[in-house]
Amino acid sequence: MKRIAVLTSGGDAPGMNAAIRAAVRTGVSLGVEMFGVRHGYTGLIAGDFLPLGPREVGGIIERGGTMLGSSRCPAFLTEKGQAAAVRQLSQRDIGGLVVIGGNGSQSGGHALSLRGVSVAGVASTIDNDLAGSDVTLGATTALDIALEAIDRLRVTASAHGRVFLVEVMGRACGYLALMAGITGGAEAIVIPESEESPEAVATAIREAYQRGKSHAIVIVAEGAKHDADALSRYFTEHAERLGFELRVTKLGHVQRGGAPRVFDRLSATLLGAAAVEHLDAGRHGVLLGIVAGNVTATSLSDAIRAVKPLNAHLIQLAHVLSR
Repeated sequence: MKRIAVLTSGGDAPGMNAAIRAAVRTGVSLGVEMFGVRHGYTGLIAGDFLPLGPREVGGIIERGGTMLGSSRCPAFLTEKGQAAAVRQLSQRDIGGLVVIGGNGSQSGGHALSLRGVSVAGVASTIDNDLAGSDVTLGATTALDIALEAIDRLRVTASAHGRVFLVEVMGRACGYLALMAGITGGAEAIVIPESEESPEAVATAIREAYQRGKSHAIVIVAEGAKHDADALSRYFTEHAERLGFELRVTKLGHVQRGGAPRVFDRLSATLLGAAAVEHLDAGRHGVLLGIVAGNVTATSLSDAIRAVKPLNAHLIQLAHVLSR
């Protein structure tokens, strides 16, 4: 394969730049001409390509976000948009495409694969909701950022004897909330996979006070039925009966913007290199991820359709440890 392009799509995640760097330098070492696509599928449709060599990707491994930019692209969901993307690649004689992103991005890669484009995906989303990788790029750094915030909030909660509710990202997946809750010593965790009613959360907090605790931390996933706003309304409406005050902190996009930590840098490097190696060897239509410590390839069709469940044991352990 003489030419390969790399794009990042969807929500940015710490480690994307490290994956770009590894893909480009691996490609160059194999004698492949490498290109970047600016602004994801929007740039692919518009033909916004730039040549990339080892120097162009120097000094980016430690940076969060993506040097190529990213975007949501409704036009790519259409037949016309996908045909334009294929045409842009064909006109430049680009034979392979590395797609770095989450489920939506890999669904786009699969659509191109069905149109004859050789695609290799790299599993990258802080939500960790994409099958084909135990932990996707960006998730561990996002957790580190969330945990630092939780630790800081607990200091204030302890000083004032208050209850703090912290909402973390994750869309419909409770991975970030579950892991942050366990490692942050939360008194209650609310996730889509194991919904807790507002009254159950209030009971958990009340029991924590009865056991002698002077404060409490509640972690809630943004995709939970009873998210931060819903719980805040409930606790405000029933403040007199419940007998304690609730303070809400939404971490939001602050979780996505951090510099990648060591695990994400290493994983991104392994996966970015593997994606180009697969394309160069004629293996495509796959998602590269890390399973049981090894780089593995899963068909894109399987990866985008599979539901990635949370570890049931960890959910149960969270309940045990909160008491």
